[in-house]
Amino acid sequence: MKARYLSCLQLLLLTFWAFSSSAAEVQQLSATYTFAVVPQYGPAQLHREWLPLIQRISRESGINLELRIAASIPKFEAEFTKGKHDFAYMNPYHAIMAKHAQGYLPLLRDSQQLTGILLVRRDSPYHSVRDLNGETIGFPAPNAFGASLYMRALLTERFKINFDSRYLNTHANVYRHVAQGNVAAGGGVNLTFNDESSEVRGQLRVLYQTPGVAAHPVVVHPRVPQRVREAVTAAFLSLQHDAAGRQMLKEIRTPQPVKANYEQDFYALERLGIQKYVVPENE
Repeated sequence: MKARYLSCLQLLLLTFWAFSSSAAEVQQLSATYTFAVVPQYGPAQLHREWLPLIQRISRESGINLELRIAASIPKFEAEFTKGKHDFAYMNPYHAIMAKHAQGYLPLLRDSQQLTGILLVRRDSPYHSVRDLNGETIGFPAPNAFGASLYMRALLTERFKINFDSRYLNTHANVYRHVAQGNVAAGGGVNLTFNDESSEVRGQLRVLYQTPGVAAHPVVVHPRVPQRVREAVTAAFLSLQHDAAGRQMLKEIRTPQPVKANYEQDFYALERLGIQKYVVPENE
């Protein structure tokens, strides 16, 4: 009798555990997860580019994703350092900041490396980086990686020039300020510059190009369940399999996504010594 009682109790416990596990899994899969995007561009453009992709990934993965766009790059940084978002698309140095602040891990990145560029007006008198000593240079935001953080470190450490930094919020603003002669030069990246109209590009020329680094990753907060991460990753990668999906990837400047690994792709950036060029949000 005692053995039968114990067997029944064990069966009840196993049934309860299985039911609880199943309920928890259903709750995880039915929850809504936020997906933030670094505001390199204006909010209207980012919604236009990212919302169709996020909606398709939600449908195909079965995971409810909600797109979030911060008003500025500093606000975006403040949000992810507090762990506000479940998924986020961010620049390479943001990936380091997010890893140290909250344990975010990269899931995906584009196969092509990110390259920063320094632009001047096509008719400007500047023909080398050192010609910009003492001038004002425009950047989208202090911690925009290829266009600003990495660029400012290289201009100071490698080229030994002094310059005034003017932060203009977006890459597009930088290109227009350079074209209008409001700043002597401006930092950007090849991907965003190639997005500009031929009219803007025709007024500018590349003075300097940085060494390449791993491209912007999609990262995930450690609180997100593994099954949810895998479903989102698989849906993102599957976009390459049809024309509509490839166009969506092209729109967000990640035409060939591959799985990312922090140690292989981003850890080397920690050794560049550019931490001292990071500007806290309140400065």
